[in-house]
Amino acid sequence: MKRATLWPDDLLPEHRVPPPWPGRAVRLDGSVTYVRDTPSTAADAEPALYVHGLGGSSQNWTDLAGLLADRLDGQAIDLPGFGHSEPGPRYTIPAFAQRTIRWIEHSGRGPVHLFGNSLGGAIAVHVAGLRPDLVRTLTLISPALPFLDFRRSLQGRMLPLLAIPGGERLVAWRLTQLAPEVMAQEVLAACVADLSRICAQRQQEALEEIRVRYEATHYAAAYVRTFRGLVSSFLRSYLPGPGSLWRLAGAVRAPTLVVGGRQDRLVDVRVAPQTAQAIPDSRLLMLDGVGHVAQLEVPRLVARAVVGLLAETEETLRRPDLAG
Repeated sequence: MKRATLWPDDLLPEHRVPPPWPGRAVRLDGSVTYVRDTPSTAADAEPALYVHGLGGSSQNWTDLAGLLADRLDGQAIDLPGFGHSEPGPRYTIPAFAQRTIRWIEHSGRGPVHLFGNSLGGAIAVHVAGLRPDLVRTLTLISPALPFLDFRRSLQGRMLPLLAIPGGERLVAWRLTQLAPEVMAQEVLAACVADLSRICAQRQQEALEEIRVRYEATHYAAAYVRTFRGLVSSFLRSYLPGPGSLWRLAGAVRAPTLVVGGRQDRLVDVRVAPQTAQAIPDSRLLMLDGVGHVAQLEVPRLVARAVVGLLAETEETLRRPDLAG
C-alpha cells in the first residue's frame, strides 16, 4: 500500500455540472439492465464501468465520469432492482458480481477500468478477484468490505429488519410515511458530510431518484434483500471457505485506488485502509471532512486521484522496470 498520487487540478476539464448522462435499457439474459453512457472526448479513451452502492443508481457517477471523459469511455449500470433496472432473482454479492461480469462480456468492452462505491466496491472486488482478465484498474470509493461493529454505521439500525418476517413490507410502509422531499434529505444527510457541496441541480436529481423508488413496487424487497446479502457476506468473510471478500481482495492483481471519507457514516472508516492493506498493488486516499460518496461530494479530488492512478499505470506499461 502507498499514498495516492494527485494529478494537478488545472489539468482536469473545467468545472461544470452536466445533466445525467443519457441512458438506455438493454435486455441481457432475460431481464433489463439500465446503462448510462458517458461519451469520451478522446479517440484513445479506454473503457470504464461504474457500479453504484446500496440504494444508489448510475446517476451517482455523473460528475466523476464527466471529469474523466477525456481519458475514459464510461458506462454506469443500475444494478438489478435499483434505478431503472428490472428486479433480479437474487440479491447477493456473488449474484451482483456475476451480473457485472456478464455485462462486461456482453458489451465486449473488457478489460475495463472498474469503479465501485460502497456495495459496488464489494462487487468490484469480487469481480476483480475472480476475473482479473476483465479489469485494467480498480477504483474503490468507501467500499463496503466486511466489518462487524455495526455501531459504526447508520445501517446498523436496519439489522432487526433482517430477523423480522416481512421486513420488506415494513420498509415499503416506511416509504409511504415520508414525503419524497424528506426522504431525499435524509439520504443525502447520511451519505454526505457537507451538504453545501451538493449543488441544487444534484439535490433535485436526488429527489427525482427517490420518486422513482416510490413508484417501483419491487424496491423495498430489493433493498432489504440486498442488505441481507451484504451482511451475510460480511459474516462469511470471517469463516473458513472460499467466499471471503477479504480473501478475494488479496487475490486482486489490478492496480487499485482506495478512497475513504473520514466522516463516512455508513461504512466503518477503518475499512478503506484495511482494504488498501489487503490488495497487493494499492494506493490509499483518505479525505478529511468527506462522507460516504466522495465521487458526489468532491468529484474533482477523486478524479485527480484516478488520473494519478491511470498515469502511473501507463508509465509502468511503458517502463516495466518501474513495476514493484
